[in-house]
Formats: sequence, structure tokens, C-alpha cells
Amino acid sequence: MYKKFILFFILFNFISHCGFTPIYSNKTNLNFSITSTEFEGEKIINIFLKNNLNQYKNNKHDRKFKIKIKTEYNKNILSKNKSAATTNFQLTFNAEFQIISNDKIIKILNVSEKVIMDNINDDFEEQKNERIAKQNFASSATNKLLTEISILNDN
Repeated sequence: MYKKFILFFILFNFISHCGFTPIYSNKTNLNFSITSTEFEGEKIINIFLKNNLNQYKNNKHDRKFKIKIKTEYNKNILSKNKSAATTNFQLTFNAEFQIISNDKIIKILNVSEKVIMDNINDDFEEQKNERIAKQNFASSATNKLLTEISILNDN
């Protein structure tokens, strides 16, 4: 029993100190700032994007970026049942990010995502799920934008 405990302790110690860190664990320590953002397109997704990007509006860093964002959101019917009631929707999200530094466009990033959502008889639940999907679209697009800016900033 004592040998098993020591073996478990040693194994646990090796595994817990393997050096693993999540990719986005140091997002707050980025050495750039976003000075301004301009939004065009779908209102709710733009609000989520604005909230996600506000934490990077810090004037302490030397490297400053301006972001212009154009978003597009569509909800299309995929299938209907025999009584012509909708059974599935496809939610599509497209965003174009123009990354500007020193009044010059240095990169245009396009992000597209799709989600298939089942129709729910309860309209409130369906709207709630659609709002969650929009929030997920904005979060994913923000992560891709920050990764791209980090790569540009390192060069």
C-alpha cells in the first residue's frame, strides 16, 4: 500500500509539472493596444465584439492598432417537415476585420462560421439559443483577431 502511494505521488508530480499552458492563458499580457474600433453590420454581434475588445483598449503599449469591423448574420431555413413547418435553421456569420496601423491597412482578416440549429416550439428558448450562438460567434472571431494581431505584432 505504501509503495502504491509513493508511486501515485511521483506520477502525479511528473504529470502536474509537464509545462502545459492553455493557448489563451496570457491574453491579458499582450503588448499592443486597440485604439479605436468601427463597427458596421449586425447590431447584437457587434455589441458582443465591442465588449470583448474593450479590455484591449490600453494606451500604455507602443504598438497601437485601429480595427474596422463589418459583420453579416443570416438565418436560413434548411429543412421543413410534411406540414411545411421549419425543422432546421442554418445560422451563418461572416466578419471582415481591417487591421490598421499608422493609418495603413496592414491585414484584412475574414472569419466565417456556420451552425445548424433545430427549431424549437418555444420561441423564447429559440431566441435564447440564437443569442448564445451569436455570442459564440463573437467570442470565436475575437480570439482569431487577437491571434492575428499577436502574430503581426511579433513581426
